[in-house]
Amino acid sequence: MSISETISETACLGCDLQHNGSVRFRANACGYLAVILLAGCASPNQRDSSHAPVWSDLNTVVQPSPVFPVAGPIDSGSSSPSKKPVSAIPAPLPTFETWVPLQRWSRVNNLGPVIHLDGAPSPTYALQTTNGSFVFHAGSQLSQWDGTEFRLGFAPQVIDGQPYIHGLDLLKTVQPLIQGGPGLAPANDPVIVIDPGHGGENAGTKSVLDNHYEKEFTLDWALRLQALLLAGHHKAFLTRSNDTDLALSNRVAFATQHKADLFISLHFNSAAPNENEAGLETYCLTPTGMPSSLTRGFPDEIRQTFPNNAFDPENLLLAARVHRALLEVNGGHDRGIRRARFPGVLRGQQRAAILVEGGYLSNRQEARLIEAPAYRQKLAEAVAKALMPSSGGSIALNSQAAQPVLNSAQTAGPVDVIPELPGKKAAGELPEHEGQ
Repeated sequence: MSISETISETACLGCDLQHNGSVRFRANACGYLAVILLAGCASPNQRDSSHAPVWSDLNTVVQPSPVFPVAGPIDSGSSSPSKKPVSAIPAPLPTFETWVPLQRWSRVNNLGPVIHLDGAPSPTYALQTTNGSFVFHAGSQLSQWDGTEFRLGFAPQVIDGQPYIHGLDLLKTVQPLIQGGPGLAPANDPVIVIDPGHGGENAGTKSVLDNHYEKEFTLDWALRLQALLLAGHHKAFLTRSNDTDLALSNRVAFATQHKADLFISLHFNSAAPNENEAGLETYCLTPTGMPSSLTRGFPDEIRQTFPNNAFDPENLLLAARVHRALLEVNGGHDRGIRRARFPGVLRGQQRAAILVEGGYLSNRQEARLIEAPAYRQKLAEAVAKALMPSSGGSIALNSQAAQPVLNSAQTAGPVDVIPELPGKKAAGELPEHEGQ
């Protein structure tokens, strides 16, 4: 995903979701406001869609059943209850405790002790809880929750020998993860909208290996994911089911009209011409008052808010669950869970919503993985497992709808062999460049 077509529409509309909390907190709630920016993935110059490459295995690898729900006419009957949209006009930020001593916060909320970890290049502290463990690094926004990378809004400080965490990070990152654990408890029968990034003339980034484009891989990944969810008796809809372009505002409207509980946008990344960047990134909208961990050169007005900011905790929990499941597929090559305001497809959502960058098409090793149908099947299975917590991770992988059907030419060719995973960076190592 990069920025060549980031000037697109924005939108807003509605639905609702809740998560359970098991630990009582006395953090002060606050409301804030964020910036109108737009997003997209890297794409070459516009191309005639009639000449756009089409996967030769799309019709044989995945057979979309005629009964699959896809984009189309929608019953415009009574709308589901939704949270009241929040204005995007800047407003004064309320007063709250900016820097909070972590030891005191942990004690007040009946959590475990804060432990100073020896041997780290900078002061490093661990907070142990019954739901998991946080690791913070003084002077760095990089943190870990049970080994998964997160970016804080503000780098922790050491004051008088004690670690201090920004109040917004406690409220919007630490508290939701400790309360809700690493997963998300959606409705009993959630409606899931899957958004294959790009389409039509909006081709997305190009594979470094050949003339295949991001739009092809995201659609195939989405078809496989939908098949798995439907086989598990879940409601799953695709914003697009063929090689057509769809405005960001229409993708948001589609989720609203289908009364979606969860929204997940599937993409692949690019840092071209840099071929070294690799790994998984998962994005959710930046909370109001907090700087984004990635801006891609766009302004980042922290005082504005968007409708999706009403779901900040749910967004983070959904991102954590999906991200961790995908790390089991890509060998743990983790570029972290990040927050940004530029993804226009997230800002108007009134439901838990995330955007996943499943790997780098500008990296030769990851591009070989992504081009392998068997690897895309594994990506789909990982997301399906994350989205179906009520099934205990049991997915109907033996269903005809869930399995790729490979012809003899494909089974004999190298495309069905998953290449060796790219080398994994050392834990906590930051990438040289924040992808494009």
